[in-house]
Amino acid sequence: MRGMHPMLTIAVKAARRAGNLINRGARDLDLLTVTAKGPKDFVSEIDRAAEAAIVQTLHAAYPDHAILAEEGTAKGANANAEYCWIIDPLDGTTNFLHGFPQYCVSIALQQRGHITQAVVYDPVRNDLFTATRGRGAFLNDRRIRVSRRQHLREALIGTGFPFRDGSNLEPYVRMMPAATTVSSNWDSIRGTWPRGACSFWKPAAWWAISPEKGIIFTADR
Repeated sequence: MRGMHPMLTIAVKAARRAGNLINRGARDLDLLTVTAKGPKDFVSEIDRAAEAAIVQTLHAAYPDHAILAEEGTAKGANANAEYCWIIDPLDGTTNFLHGFPQYCVSIALQQRGHITQAVVYDPVRNDLFTATRGRGAFLNDRRIRVSRRQHLREALIGTGFPFRDGSNLEPYVRMMPAATTVSSNWDSIRGTWPRGACSFWKPAAWWAISPEKGIIFTADR
């Protein structure tokens, strides 16, 4: 087994602990307390419990680190810290609440403005994506890299629609036909095609994992 950075090891421990809570909650979805934060934006007691478990695990090891978490746990603590953990305890709450098994735990560590450690854990499949800046990206203990496919039309694309208020739906739909003709080195199995603005904690870990896999992001404005 490869040696992990100590901070990444703690993040993996936190992600697995949250994943255990999520898996238990998935057995009794009808019994969960769910509230709406906004249009089509929900939070359950599992989101909060998973986030609390993550923060407790991280702060037990690194009590001086800051936290930026979706549900606001430890908000404002150690605000000027060099290290900040960015957490989405249950990315895909809507899927989770509908019993659709496509969601994950996302944890990233930012140091002086750079994401240096990242964990994305799929508790349903027990798949663990990890990355340390400059050391590559891994799925479980297997190194992962971009495939040799040269065209996006040869790739498998996972996507989501901007479903909350519908304001970005029309430009999103117009964009999709171009995807069949774009030349790209991006082979995505569980990735996403951009779908509008989202909170920083959602893509933070993937932003660290993707370059270590060999993905280069570009923006055409």
